[in-house]
Amino acid sequence: MIDVLVVGAGPAGSVAALVLARAGVRVLMVERDSLPRPKLCGDTLNPGAVRLLQGLGLSGGPLDMAERMTGMLVTTPSVAVRGAYPSGQVALAVPRVEFDHWLAHAAIAAGAHLECGVRVLGPVWRTEPGRPAAMAGVSLRRNNGETIRMPAMLTIAADGRRSVLARAANLSRHPAKPRRWAFGAYATDVDGMSSMGEMHVRAGHYVGLAPIGLGLTNICVVTGRKPVGRTPEDVIRRALTADPRLGERTHAWRLAASPQVLGPLAVDCDAAGLPGLLLAGDAAGFVDPMTGDGMHIAMQGGVLAAEAALEALASGDMAVAAGTLTAARAAALGSKLRFNRWMRRLVSSTAAINVVGAGARMAPSMVTRLVRFAGDAA
Repeated sequence: MIDVLVVGAGPAGSVAALVLARAGVRVLMVERDSLPRPKLCGDTLNPGAVRLLQGLGLSGGPLDMAERMTGMLVTTPSVAVRGAYPSGQVALAVPRVEFDHWLAHAAIAAGAHLECGVRVLGPVWRTEPGRPAAMAGVSLRRNNGETIRMPAMLTIAADGRRSVLARAANLSRHPAKPRRWAFGAYATDVDGMSSMGEMHVRAGHYVGLAPIGLGLTNICVVTGRKPVGRTPEDVIRRALTADPRLGERTHAWRLAASPQVLGPLAVDCDAAGLPGLLLAGDAAGFVDPMTGDGMHIAMQGGVLAAEAALEALASGDMAVAAGTLTAARAAALGSKLRFNRWMRRLVSSTAAINVVGAGARMAPSMVTRLVRFAGDAA
């Protein structure tokens, strides 16, 4: 039997597998898709994510070729403020298709095994009289149609917002509101891009722009539950052209790849697991992409899940791991998740956006502090 089964080879799953494999744990990581594979994302590693990778001793690869971003440009309809990161700290713009592939192979180099083309069908439960049900592995289907049971002492679900295992265990749900969808694309010929990422907050939606090199810009439009447009490209174009500032800068833009759509975005979780199961990454909860710290939260969650698993394996008591992880997430990520929920409520209110815009005009340093907190700058 393997010690830990990691479901999902995204940033959270790969980091968890890396930490476990380095500790000598027998780790199998399974991924539904083939790698490399595209993923809708802002493609930004904020300063905290960069620092986490450095702490894991990871460097080179796509990080060496990444665009360096020195802060964020934040705008409302009435004001535009540039918030710089502290001197010497940068964010990196790395396409997820490259980053996920590189990080998964770092986990493999550490001793983890990876099997792609595997779809997890659901949990395998172990029941004992007088004790709560515990997860003892998963049922999965390979690309060749073979269906098997994969036992594991612990399973880490890092399979995203629509996690099969988190839902089967009744641990995750989409909140009734807000219901937002993200429309993302790569484009050329976007004028005025600089060394800063951009977040443009408007009534009913917001637009993120990030330079990713080679003349490409990552454009992400996040809307409410009724986006204006017939197609994903139409939604993005309408959001850009309806805005005087953005319309002027994107009048000649051209798509470099087909747009992707993701939604509904938010996921709530009351606990980070149950006996035999730990949650990591977006499977453990996802608030909103506007703060740009999703990758850092996901990878930090992967580290915390691995540490909880190591503690349980050392003690031999798998039932305590979920409680350990839930407490660790509250201590390490609680303030950041509360901040993200506050920002989510703020952008839902036109009046609040106007108040923040007025405050930013009078005290631009407020925006700089928000940018640095969102960026996890030390």
